[in-house]
Amino acid sequence: MKAAGGQAWGVRDLRLDFFRGLSLFFIFIDHIPENLLSYFTFRSVAFSDAAEVFIFISGFTAALVYGRSFEENGGLYATAQIYRRVWQLYVAHIFLFVIFTAEVSYTIFVVRNPMFTDEMGVGDFLETPHIAIIRTLFLGFQPNFLDILPLYIVLLMGFPLVLFLLRRNTLLTVALSALLYVGVQLFGWAPRTFPEHHSWFFNPLAWQFMFVIGATAGYSRVTGKWPFPSGTWLKYLSIAITVFAAVICLSWMLHWFYDPFPPFLARLLYNHTIDKTNLAPLRLINFLAIAVVTVSYVKPDSGFLHKAWARPVILCGQHSLYVFCVGIVLSVLGHFLLADLYGGVFMQVAVNLAGIGIMIAVAWLLEWFKVAGRRPPRSRPGPRSRPRPAAIHTAPPEAAQ
Repeated sequence: MKAAGGQAWGVRDLRLDFFRGLSLFFIFIDHIPENLLSYFTFRSVAFSDAAEVFIFISGFTAALVYGRSFEENGGLYATAQIYRRVWQLYVAHIFLFVIFTAEVSYTIFVVRNPMFTDEMGVGDFLETPHIAIIRTLFLGFQPNFLDILPLYIVLLMGFPLVLFLLRRNTLLTVALSALLYVGVQLFGWAPRTFPEHHSWFFNPLAWQFMFVIGATAGYSRVTGKWPFPSGTWLKYLSIAITVFAAVICLSWMLHWFYDPFPPFLARLLYNHTIDKTNLAPLRLINFLAIAVVTVSYVKPDSGFLHKAWARPVILCGQHSLYVFCVGIVLSVLGHFLLADLYGGVFMQVAVNLAGIGIMIAVAWLLEWFKVAGRRPPRSRPGPRSRPRPAAIHTAPPEAAQ
């Protein structure tokens, strides 16, 4: 049986793993402040960044996996699978929170740099840990760097409803999601975190639209019906938007490096692209244009996906949860090393290469365990029977066998 685009259901789309792995590298690099390599990540050529890639692919794969399970095993079993994944994400988030706060608190105690307290968002935890821990258990306390997993958890918690609606009417599902997104842009709807005057850095009421768009695209692999507009005009329009945004963003980056260089349309556009919390419309449009261009030119059988250099990226994408958690811990450590020891170019390159190397090593180790667990058990030969003198029998022949 084949899905949309002629790709068999059982065939894994390596594009999803590759770009998700690449986004994990970019998240690690972008989370290190004043990191020189962050000028060469996705956000340097687009209004959006790796967060949009991660959420879109998460929605796509969720619909692909659980939508197929819904069709084959029924809604109850698919929902149970979804909430099993929610539990895994929740446990990972709590575990990451413990490691993160221990790492930050210990560093603040050792280097005695109060700047890290506010910069990493742990000040409220250190002042009122008993309240912060309780709020953390309900996803209400989100220090810096620990805000994307709560978003993913909440989006996946509501995914059974999204999946039910997708099976009924895909366009209605997208329309309802878009209506909620527009309401956020107009009225500023957002859940609150601890302390109360803060809102979620990734507003789930806005980012659900990106997740639903990705899920709708992924669900088309199950139904074989593409619900969105298509055609040559869309491809060329997307190319124009992608190139336009890239030129604008590159001019802004060059302005940061060299002040006399003019930042193109900065006064007109910049304030409409920085709202990451509510997924500013320009960020959304730019990312969707990039997605269309990518799908148009990067096919499932693209040769580079089978190259040796792409293998580590794909493995990181296939083990994204563990690699993401490791990347967060390493980015905090890298920030402290560059801020307190030495922040030169060579040190920055070393920190980035070491962090990415460790993330790849973790992915390789997880893949090794995965493959080793699937191998059939080795058949062990029985004990060799020693020849005995013909006249001596210590046991009957059947016992020796």
